[in-house]
Amino acid sequence: MEDSLALVDKFLQTDLDEWTRQVVRRHFDPDTGSPYWLKRVPDLGFDPREITRYEELGSFGPFPLATLRELDPADLIPQDVPRPIDGRVFDSGGTTGDPCRVLYTPRILEHRLAWRHWSFANEGFRTGGNWIQGTPTGPHVIGLGIPELSSYGGRMYIVDIDPRWVKRLIRAGKLAEADEYTDHVIEQIVVILRSQRIDYLNTTSALLSALIRRAPELAAELQGVRISGTHVTPTMFRSFKEVLGDGIVGRSYGNTFGTSAGIPEESNGDILPYLPNYPNVTAAVVDKEDWTRAVGFGELGQVKLTVLHPDLFLPNILERDQALRYDTGDTYPCDGVANVMPLQVTRKAPEGIY
Repeated sequence: MEDSLALVDKFLQTDLDEWTRQVVRRHFDPDTGSPYWLKRVPDLGFDPREITRYEELGSFGPFPLATLRELDPADLIPQDVPRPIDGRVFDSGGTTGDPCRVLYTPRILEHRLAWRHWSFANEGFRTGGNWIQGTPTGPHVIGLGIPELSSYGGRMYIVDIDPRWVKRLIRAGKLAEADEYTDHVIEQIVVILRSQRIDYLNTTSALLSALIRRAPELAAELQGVRISGTHVTPTMFRSFKEVLGDGIVGRSYGNTFGTSAGIPEESNGDILPYLPNYPNVTAAVVDKEDWTRAVGFGELGQVKLTVLHPDLFLPNILERDQALRYDTGDTYPCDGVANVMPLQVTRKAPEGIY
């Protein structure tokens, strides 16, 4: 774990413009760049290798996420990464259609792991604890919590979840069936809590709320919880803190493309900020009607995510989330986001258990 913390400290000292130059030139190297990006060069209207500053990444326009539904994810990886590429392909949740797919190389996994260990340590979770991971696993990146927490130092009990089935039920108006499935998941968590010594729970805000409704006495015995996924409201956060008392309520915000670490809440939980996994992931909050304009600090807008990794370049992803732009001041080298919520939730695009 010490190696992970040292790596994050190094990341936080990175000059973002220099990092941008390195990453962009790697992906657009004519001989060893990423097949996807090299094919797009003739249509870009500029030479990407002439980019010198992070702010210039707006020249690429919003990344067309629909491309990731059919593209071979290896085509996004620079060709100097030895083929065949080792790693894992992860799917998005498929909320708005067929899943998008990205390939995490060993280096992407290593850098994500470092940030996760940094989060666990800063939130106060001790090593050697017994955990329940009650989240989607399989093709969903949130399932990486299993190796990430076990490598931090802990024993993992796992309750798997199929978020696509829940969303399918909601889209079909089968809300009773969706509730029944949630009860099925919570029942499995309760069985483990009643029969094993469990210190911590890693789950989503929706499932933690369901657990508290079902068995508040078991939730109250936990030493801490981690809320992973897309959002948790201030009201939910305060209710979790009330149930856990002196227990830890850790947070992370993210999806298949990138993750942000929860940093200390402000104003009794009215402000719930997150720090992107810099410099591999950055986040901006932009005008909902003009993605090129950043809103002011404390203002609400749409989340714009950029993946700026040596092995994966995805600029200007316009997320389905809204958030407050958060000023990290002199503490961290980039903007944060706070109070993340879906832009819109409909039966056609439900959040389900997230």
